[in-house]
Amino acid sequence: MILKNAWRNIWRNKRRTIITISSGFFAVFFAIVMRATQLGTYDKMTSDVVNAYTGYIQIHKKGYWEDKTIDNSFERNEALEKQISEIEHVTAVVPRMESFALASHGTKTKGVIVVGIEPEIEETLSKLGNKLTKGELLTADDNDVLVAEGLAKFLNISLGDTLVLLGQGYHGISAAGKYHVKGLLYFPAGKLNKSMIYLNLKTAQELYSTYNMLSSLSIGIDEAYRLDPVFDKVEKQSDLEIYEVMTWKEMLVELVQMIQTDNIGGIIMLIILYIIIGFGIFGTVVMMTSERTREFSILVALGTRKGKLMQIVVLETFFLGLIAVVLGSLAALPIVYYYHINPILLTGTAAESMISFGMEPVMPMALRFDFFLNQAYTILLIIGVSITYPIAKLRFLSVIKGMKH
Repeated sequence: MILKNAWRNIWRNKRRTIITISSGFFAVFFAIVMRATQLGTYDKMTSDVVNAYTGYIQIHKKGYWEDKTIDNSFERNEALEKQISEIEHVTAVVPRMESFALASHGTKTKGVIVVGIEPEIEETLSKLGNKLTKGELLTADDNDVLVAEGLAKFLNISLGDTLVLLGQGYHGISAAGKYHVKGLLYFPAGKLNKSMIYLNLKTAQELYSTYNMLSSLSIGIDEAYRLDPVFDKVEKQSDLEIYEVMTWKEMLVELVQMIQTDNIGGIIMLIILYIIIGFGIFGTVVMMTSERTREFSILVALGTRKGKLMQIVVLETFFLGLIAVVLGSLAALPIVYYYHINPILLTGTAAESMISFGMEPVMPMALRFDFFLNQAYTILLIIGVSITYPIAKLRFLSVIKGMKH
């Protein structure tokens, strides 16, 4: 009976009910779409930069991050790689030998980043196949190189040409070699596109005289939000007397700061939106209570307990919020899903800006049910605050004065 009365009561004034539900509907709808776009963009930024270079988690020799020299390499431990690969949500454990060298072709010379990789394993993390624009990828037995497009353009080098690398190997040993260019890669990040060279891991180890040694193990995970629990498990598997385990957030501080700054702006916009909606819902509740003071007084005079009236009023307000949340979420879900599968393609200045930060110029929406629930909790919290007024009004209701209202 209480549920039935509450439901009927909210439709006694259909116009006001529709306006109230509409305000909550648009608040939920715009909050979900805006937050999905924001979080989706952050995930894409993270994925582009992290998968292209550092991995979500990285293991290296203790002290390497402060002094990135080849002398701080460590001996490969395949047992450790196997243990980490068996951790839930780990998608890749990628061994790398990374150092610097001078790359030369003809009269052109440039400082470059040289990365030794195991092609099949590397593909599971950085997806070099998607970045290949000309030629072919490396195979396990290749003694060739992959060169970033921007660097190839600077050196005026093309497929089949010979690239000379000159640098310093392990403990001061000279490092020099000649390699044929097998493929060209395109990186959205301008710096990477002008400096990256990939060799087979064994070839790089021979070049730098670091046989069976690595500079790092880069670890990929299936979802960015699983980072902390996976990191804890990786750290437990690693000997911290020898190794240092770091997350991408520790390695890419500038990117983290940029995301945090933008995220604060988004949260402020949501707070402003919900404050406006909150006043609208509260105003509606005050108006409903004021108009029904005489009705409440007559019901109490006829023997209806105030507690039951409070229950009805609470349910009325709850129904208004619930309808708004459900309709707003249902309206937003197909839009979020569509743009999660088919990201918005940016052009012009916006695209150039994202490319300059090393990101693909697209804006996907994040499909996470946690922020759907967060909007529901927020609306219900606003309702919880709003219903304190009619409850207090009923609690201290004077029947005689109310009947004269």
